Amino acid sequence: MKSFFFARCVPLVLLLSACTPPHATPPASPPLKVVTLDQTTKIVTGQTIYVPIYSQIYMWDQHRTMDLTATLSIRNTDLTHPIIVAAVNYYDSRGQQVRKYLEQPVELGPLSSTNFVVDQQDSSGGAGSAFIVEWIAQKQVTNPVVESVMINTSGNQGLSFMSQGRVIKQHPPGKGT
Repeated sequence: MKSFFFARCVPLVLLLSACTPPHATPPASPPLKVVTLDQTTKIVTGQTIYVPIYSQIYMWDQHRTMDLTATLSIRNTDLTHPIIVAAVNYYDSRGQQVRKYLEQPVELGPLSSTNFVVDQQDSSGGAGSAFIVEWIAQKQVTNPVVESVMINTSGNQGLSFMSQGRVIKQHPPGKGT
């Protein structure tokens, strides 16, 4: 019986040792192409999107909070055309800008995505923080998906949830897809 048990366990052990450990660094995303916008840039469509972020949530009462890591995800859903992400700005609960994530606009290719992270220990935004994302396109495209994921896996429990972006402005005004 011992040899049967041993023969069954060896492949499992080999399989587990081949798995990536949870602390391994994920592969780096390819750098985004920086673009220059000027008066000659033809804007066909675009949006300003408000994305709620919860970098902290209340637990038990208003005096105890749990810090969360927040990931903003911007996904170009168009099959053939790029979009330009013109701005990604982070605001606190009072509506004050905390951080600018882009120094220059970047191009997001067809079906590409990019992420921006608010670290778990960064409580500068507070419980009511938000991202404002501005994107444009030089051709008619499908609207991107812009959403956030918040997570905390401290201790022996895990908490995660999502928040969808909401369009607050169309570019150029009066047009949209």
